[in-house]
Amino acid sequence: MRLATLRLPNRTTAARIDGDQAVEVGAPDVGALLADPRWREVAAAADGPQHPLATADLAPVVPRPGKIVCVGLNYRNHILEMGRELPEYPTLFAKFAEALVGPYDDIVLPAVSEAVDWEAELAVIVGTAARNVPAEQAAACIAGYSVLNDVTARDYQYRTLQWLQGKTFESSTPFGPYLVTPDELEGVTMTMRCEVDGEVVQETDTSDLVFGPAELISYVSRIITLRPGDVIATGTPGGVGHARKPPRYLADGSKIVTRIAGLGELVNVARRDA
Repeated sequence: MRLATLRLPNRTTAARIDGDQAVEVGAPDVGALLADPRWREVAAAADGPQHPLATADLAPVVPRPGKIVCVGLNYRNHILEMGRELPEYPTLFAKFAEALVGPYDDIVLPAVSEAVDWEAELAVIVGTAARNVPAEQAAACIAGYSVLNDVTARDYQYRTLQWLQGKTFESSTPFGPYLVTPDELEGVTMTMRCEVDGEVVQETDTSDLVFGPAELISYVSRIITLRPGDVIATGTPGGVGHARKPPRYLADGSKIVTRIAGLGELVNVARRDA
């Protein structure tokens, strides 16, 4: 099953994607739908108004997650690219909901930064409350997967040892287009690709993750309770602009396409904030 959040006049709605149609499921967004323990049955049985997907205005798939937990240095090729050793534990930081934009919205380049970078990522969306979950049981807590680009202001990220200030500029992080449930992905190799102005800058298989989705849910759940609709951004592979020689960053008008096989793609244009 594929779920999305649609923007409609004066409201939003969660929808099930059936081919080229988006079918309303009776919740205002996907996050609100996931709060219902019977969300799978509710979404599968829904028979609400339909909207053509080709003209749908998609919001971030979960517009206001209670938590967005991000993981740094979690792809082997990216860790080696940055000249670091493989970590013993996940590197965690937070992002706030104000950073999120829809899958086809513009990305706002902050006026105060001249070093805004791309970071294609697999997003894990939590489907049930998780606290102190063993790794072997953590997969059952996953509602589904989505695509996210953790657009980063490198000059702000590296002002201090703490990364948050470079990671959560408002309207910087595209997220969507869909939540895709795990059963839809059986046998799918989730190859991730990021293109900037038509050039492939990142491409990898998500199997290169050091800490996989279930491991991350288990680890984070030992620190804080994860709740339905929470998001874990699992980290980016090699190919970021900051690691290039010379470094390369996003400019006003840059087009960024972030794609994961089986999940769909984000298509965004960077626009300089006034």
